[in-house]
Amino acid sequence: MNNNPLIINYFTDILCVWAWIAERRLEELNIHFGSKIKISHRYIDLFGDTDSRIQDQWAEKGLHKGFGAHVMQAAAPYETAPVNADVWSKVCPTTSATAHMIIKAVELTYGYQSAVKFAKVLRESFFINAIDISNLQSLFTLLEKQKFDVNQIDPVLNNGKALAALMNDYQKANDYGIKGSPSFVLNDGRQNLFGNIGYKVLKANIEELLAKSTNEASWC
Repeated sequence: MNNNPLIINYFTDILCVWAWIAERRLEELNIHFGSKIKISHRYIDLFGDTDSRIQDQWAEKGLHKGFGAHVMQAAAPYETAPVNADVWSKVCPTTSATAHMIIKAVELTYGYQSAVKFAKVLRESFFINAIDISNLQSLFTLLEKQKFDVNQIDPVLNNGKALAALMNDYQKANDYGIKGSPSFVLNDGRQNLFGNIGYKVLKANIEELLAKSTNEASWC
């Protein structure tokens, strides 16, 4: 019997509302499957340059305010993913890359689980509290509130290791052909579930792969 967990490479951008909505589904997957799965959080360059992205896609639809209205509308049906009215209409992060790099710095300094928890704090800080998480000072303040020592994190920022780890994620996204956020990559890249995927669909795909793994192991 194969006791190794099923690896799910999970690609998101920290500023993506659909990834914010998917947070509850991740929690349910972890509760339901427990140690049978391992979700590997990775980040993509979707909102690397938000001004250019919004100019290109929302120039005729209200720019930042129009995009903010769209985000509010997208999240409205999901009570577990509240969005502050100031998001994008008044608080407009310039990039997601700063936050992604800090998450990687936390991972390198304090470990993977700490980084996953901090990433959730950042999503909550932006979508609920309308904090500009592209601003380094805001990020350092959030680190301190979570009892992380900025002085311990500084070395991996200064020597480039945190940035290198982020670039590795961006390259992995290219290797897998990731088109957007969130994306669930299963079965060593053979399955890519992208976008606002419902919990039942995710659960069914994972159960199928777990069953397949068990059946194949029985032939060994």
